[in-house]
Amino acid sequence: MNESAALALGGIIGLALGVLAMFAFRLSERSQRTVPEHREPVVPPGVSAVLSVLRSSAVVLDSDDTVLKASAPAHALGLVRGNRLAVDELLEIVRQVRRDGQIRERDLSIGRGRPGPVTHVAARVAPLGSRLVLALVEDQTRERRVEAIRRDFVGNVSHELKTPVGALTLLAEAVGEAADDPEAVTRFAGRMQTESERLSRLVQQIIELSRLQGDDPIDSAVPVTLDSVIESAIDRCRVDAEEKRIEVVRDGERGVQVLGNAGQIALALGNLVENAVAYSVDRSTVVVAARTADEGGVELSVTDQGIGIPQHEIDRIFERFYRVDPARARSTGGTGLGLSIVKHVAASHGGEVRVWSVEGEGSTFTLFLPGTVLGPTAGDPGLPPAQPATSSDRASTGVRRTLPEEATS
Repeated sequence: MNESAALALGGIIGLALGVLAMFAFRLSERSQRTVPEHREPVVPPGVSAVLSVLRSSAVVLDSDDTVLKASAPAHALGLVRGNRLAVDELLEIVRQVRRDGQIRERDLSIGRGRPGPVTHVAARVAPLGSRLVLALVEDQTRERRVEAIRRDFVGNVSHELKTPVGALTLLAEAVGEAADDPEAVTRFAGRMQTESERLSRLVQQIIELSRLQGDDPIDSAVPVTLDSVIESAIDRCRVDAEEKRIEVVRDGERGVQVLGNAGQIALALGNLVENAVAYSVDRSTVVVAARTADEGGVELSVTDQGIGIPQHEIDRIFERFYRVDPARARSTGGTGLGLSIVKHVAASHGGEVRVWSVEGEGSTFTLFLPGTVLGPTAGDPGLPPAQPATSSDRASTGVRRTLPEEATS
């Protein structure tokens, strides 16, 4: 091979090496800019299907605390944000379980220290294979709330029962000591009778409230004639009204029927009329009326000219054992359960209780019962038709407060 041929061969080889080097550089540069594909860890077969049917919130985490699988309730409860656990306390339990493989159970409060309601949960965390950890979280907020209400109710009942029972004990001792004084015995006996009636009323309302909680009006809904319900409620407080010379007036539409539980509706309306009489001044008027509502269903309203309710108290008057004026409640024998019973009856029928009140002028309580009105919407032929409420008669709560002419004169 001559010298020129050797040089040509060397140039070709050099050119080939250069091309190979450039290709290798390009390939290396491209590989550096390409993000390596992330292999998602695989959840064991069947786990996803099981988690999807659980009522509890379920979360499966990898060894680096990455969320691999989270059920819909877990997202709704706010346990997961992106692919990470959003609850630090739960994450710490997961790490402890990963370290020693021991199953752990703990009650947690989610949202404490942040605005908004606190959610109480029961968490159970267990290892799932060698790398994965499973967290099951059960929302127990409603159960906690019910338990708190039950404890408060039992405590309130115990406290309320102590008053008349203690009074009866003291009065019995006083009667024994005043055996030689007929006048004192008569006076103490009268007070014993008053306390006995108060105790009997309290026990009766507790029984009624317990019965309401186990009575489903949907299962026992029947056509209820409101005329008879109103007459029964008026008759229930007739003696007390006569003692205070209070006139209880029947107003509104006649012959109206609605589907519901007759016993519950009569109990609720009776409590409203009793309250109106108890908190009205002497020689005043209480109006009981039934009307078909514009939105369907009926409205049973009780209007009085009594002492009224302060605006800041209206939101609390339906609480069990709450009384606006405890001193007056003691004199009237009020237990603080009447309006709670009314609210429960309204809720069990899918309705509500609306209140309009001004201190010193009176109050209107309206029991709204939704559903189909079964009776006529006009008054009886022999009675004047009910006058429609004007805009000035309707308070911000949407309650009509209409008194007949004889009541306002």
